[in-house]
Amino acid sequence: MEDVLEVYQRPFDPAYPVICMDEQPIQLHAEVREPMPAQPGRPERRDYEYRRNGVVCGFMFTEPLGLWRRIAIAETRTKIDWARQVQHLLEVDYPDAEKVILVCDNLNTHVPGAFYETFPPEKARNLLNRLEIHHTPKHGSWLNIAEIELSVLTRQCLNRRIPTLEAIRAETATEWC
Repeated sequence: MEDVLEVYQRPFDPAYPVICMDEQPIQLHAEVREPMPAQPGRPERRDYEYRRNGVVCGFMFTEPLGLWRRIAIAETRTKIDWARQVQHLLEVDYPDAEKVILVCDNLNTHVPGAFYETFPPEKARNLLNRLEIHHTPKHGSWLNIAEIELSVLTRQCLNRRIPTLEAIRAETATEWC
């Protein structure tokens, strides 16, 4: 816990941005029956029944001191997905940073070996040289600011039935949900 708190006390430095990362599964649900529109004196009515359309994974990256965030929706949540998301962070979001300080939970996919399973050894080594990983404690994932961002996104934007991967990507791509 002290390690993560020390990272959060670092001053803002664009060459060494502190990025918080978390992911969560998101269920896709479709309507079984058309909702009944609102009428005078009656709110819109929806049937409680729905159809499950699978699960996707939302990867949240946020830089609290830089006032930046990105959500990416992937079909799966594997080591390879995580390594590719971090590659995007390093090469697209922060190409000029000397080293990215990454705060994430202690999940079994958040390991340096994921880069070697995904990329050739030289590329994996180059990516890892630009990354400094700090894990939250086992029962302290609440220390991760990205987890708070994901909670807000889930409660304020994704709190309804979204049926497809494309629809959820469109919803999360908007600036304000």
